Amino acid sequence: MQSVLVPYSTLRLTRIGLGCWTLGREYWGDDHDDRRAVKTIHAALAAGINWVDTAPLYGRGHADALVRQALEGRPEVAVATKVGVRWEGTRSGHAESDLSPEHIRADCEASLRRLGRDRIDLLQVHWPDQGGRRLEDSIAMLQALKDQGLIRAWGLCNYTSDAVQRARAVGLLSTLQTPYSLLRREFESALAGEVERPDAQGETVSVLAYETLVRGLLTGRYQSMPRFPTSDQRARDERFQGRRFVHARRLVWDLERVAQKVRVSVPALAVGWVLSRSGVAAAVVGARTPQQIEQTAGAARLAGRAKIWAVVSRLAAIHGGT
Repeated sequence: MQSVLVPYSTLRLTRIGLGCWTLGREYWGDDHDDRRAVKTIHAALAAGINWVDTAPLYGRGHADALVRQALEGRPEVAVATKVGVRWEGTRSGHAESDLSPEHIRADCEASLRRLGRDRIDLLQVHWPDQGGRRLEDSIAMLQALKDQGLIRAWGLCNYTSDAVQRARAVGLLSTLQTPYSLLRREFESALAGEVERPDAQGETVSVLAYETLVRGLLTGRYQSMPRFPTSDQRARDERFQGRRFVHARRLVWDLERVAQKVRVSVPALAVGWVLSRSGVAAAVVGARTPQQIEQTAGAARLAGRAKIWAVVSRLAAIHGGT
């Protein structure tokens, strides 16, 4: 599978990475199977994917435990994780972002222990700080962790163009993880312009697109409006309800016809479109079964097929975003 070099590092990532949020038990319903989760990670590796994306918040460390089990004896597989979210001792009782230098270091070291690794390949700030702390101080700690060999590269998740610009002014930002799909197009604004702008060293920011399948909405699985248990966050997601679901389903119907003609799966078509977009280095694709990641892994091979994406882009323009 084609790979990309992450700026300011020697790290190469395949254009698709396995997202592990759905493997962490919480927020995705009651149908959890740890053995199936490990098999899903193994299926991703067998399909040529060379990295996984996890976070302490995914099942409060459970996804990390499964990653550790699945990658035992596979140090060549890269692990991207996140830093800066605290769920214990918060004033609200909910998870909050804490980007104090002390918490960043403690959170990184805790991830290393859970993952059973000496070094994290890509450490990403999960969310912008909620405590008014200076971004410059947080970046200084991230750079210190890199200088000490505890991480190979660092990046941001869920940041605006202004924040990315500020971060690039004070540190060597490697990646930005941001949502992007046929139904979610906020990236196509000032954010795309900022990450594609070369810095003083001539480097751009590698964009890792997530939610490329819109929590399964673009897989073609849902022929009618689904019902989810209350333990599944999609039960409260308006995109799976009412007019928004009908609107998305119409787009999927059109994608199904295109997918049949070019002999690929609908998920591969949806992810491939994202990979074809300017500025996107790789896609983080979630999966709960080996079959799901096997369906999607071939998307990277489609990225250069301009005629397909011209058709898909016209369909997206007809149906619009959500």
